[in-house]
Amino acid sequence: EMSLRVKFIRGLLRIVFKLFSRLEVTGLENVLTPGPHILVANHMSYIDPPLLYNIMGGDHITGWAADKYRRHWLFGPIARLVNPIFIRRGRVDRQALDAAVQALESGLSFGLAPEGTRSKTGALIKGKTGVSYLADQSGAPLLVIAITGTDKAFKELLRLRRPRLTARIAKPFHLPALDPANRTASMRRNADEVMCRLAAMLPPAYRGEYADHPRLAEFLGD
Repeated sequence: EMSLRVKFIRGLLRIVFKLFSRLEVTGLENVLTPGPHILVANHMSYIDPPLLYNIMGGDHITGWAADKYRRHWLFGPIARLVNPIFIRRGRVDRQALDAAVQALESGLSFGLAPEGTRSKTGALIKGKTGVSYLADQSGAPLLVIAITGTDKAFKELLRLRRPRLTARIAKPFHLPALDPANRTASMRRNADEVMCRLAAMLPPAYRGEYADHPRLAEFLGD
């Protein structure tokens, strides 16, 4: 049962996205599988977090938000509505990592952008290994969400056109265990596995850093 706060936020977002976009969501049945899950999505726009919250937000989900927004006059109060874990970017924030693992172990699902920041190119950038660490420490399955259209949404709105946005949700999967003899390399391998799964769900123009990755070729050949 959703709290009144969540119902209000999602209700408001539903109206906004209905009025100002043409949103298509597929794979919602995959969200109904028992949690907790690590929710991972590509990130190209400020629209992405509210879009995802509109689709699957709730009291059972938390996620990282950049520490720089903690005291922002606008984004700070908005972020705190969804009980985020603030993370310091540009370094390994052990406290934020441990808080995320604890959230998953307590039964919450956890959302993050594996790239660690917004892509300014409109395509995937290199994924960070934080997602590998969370999966290894918590044992939680991953739910990949591929988003398109948000990179061009503001331009479309300025032209008085409703942008077409899509969100595709894949079936949950588990990452392979890390190799104790070479954790660094296996963390990199698992992060790239997540990014290649994302890339395979996106149109070619969005694949960016992973367009020529051999693992992507394997997914596309399946």
